[in-house]
Amino acid sequence: MADTFILRPHAEETYAAELKALAANDPHPRPLNWQLSPWAVVTYLMGGKLKDGTEIEPKYFGKRRLIEVAVATLLTDRSLLLVGVPGTAKTWVSEHLAAAICGDSTLLVQGTAGLSEEAIRYGWNYAKLIAEGPSEQALVASPVMKGMREGKIVRVEELTRLLSDVQDALITVLSEKTLPVPELNQEVQATRGFNLIATANDRDKGVNELSSALRRRFNTVQMPLPESMEEEVGIVQNRVARLGKALELPEGSAPIREIQRLVTIFRELRSGKTADGKTRLKSPTATLSTAEAISVVQNGQALAAHFGDGVMKARDMAASITGAVIKDPVQDKTAWEEYLQIVVRERNGWQDLYEACQELI
Repeated sequence: MADTFILRPHAEETYAAELKALAANDPHPRPLNWQLSPWAVVTYLMGGKLKDGTEIEPKYFGKRRLIEVAVATLLTDRSLLLVGVPGTAKTWVSEHLAAAICGDSTLLVQGTAGLSEEAIRYGWNYAKLIAEGPSEQALVASPVMKGMREGKIVRVEELTRLLSDVQDALITVLSEKTLPVPELNQEVQATRGFNLIATANDRDKGVNELSSALRRRFNTVQMPLPESMEEEVGIVQNRVARLGKALELPEGSAPIREIQRLVTIFRELRSGKTADGKTRLKSPTATLSTAEAISVVQNGQALAAHFGDGVMKARDMAASITGAVIKDPVQDKTAWEEYLQIVVRERNGWQDLYEACQELI
């Protein structure tokens, strides 16, 4: 299948040219089994201009020191835990770190409440197991086992969604850097370069707390929401532009004014007060993260492109904003209606947005 038909290529495929340019312009020492030096990994995520003139696009908009701490952690015997509310780029950062460090972001364990211990350790090809008994040919390696053998970064998404006994399967791997296979009387010892990046948030229902024994094996980095309005608008604008190309949405279909209004709404509802601090507001249960803002704009672009004049307007955003804010049909609806009446209706130049949102309530 041609690359043009891939809906979401892996980071190492999308940014292959940047990774190649960084490797060619990287004068710093590289740890064993790392494709780039720690300096180049940080440059890949934060962006910059190389000596040969290559422009590296920023992948993360935030404090450089935070990414430096994350990369430095992966040089030690501790693993990295990225913690934050949903939509703070935890998964995005973990994928790009793996792509830059080992050129492979696909060694992924997606945490769910129903995940078994086999997904962390190993499984079996049961047809071979029954026919031949336990053997290396019958063993099915997990992403963790593959990462240990090949000296690569393994990603575990939503670590706190895993049940406690499944979480604990990681303790021996992270502390002893070995994975016992008692059925074969063997063990897999980690190769240099192996490490693990996990993500977690404490806002979702169904979260399982990490044991103190497991938490000690991680260095925790808190992923914050964007500090300023300008920074968040820039993130949304940048990601919308890139995703719009992949989805073949018209260039320029998301005016900066509409993005600014959307980000203002999300930031005010998150903080529980208006931007000027004069009016207190009820905060909905929804996270209203930057990632959700990006989704709202994308949906608005699609509506404008296929059912409008091609340029996103208040009417195109209204349905998605309402859906993003109202997760609880009682509590959130009350908070949203109050915000519309107290803030949106009274704000200069926002009458079109007020009317569009009122139609949907």
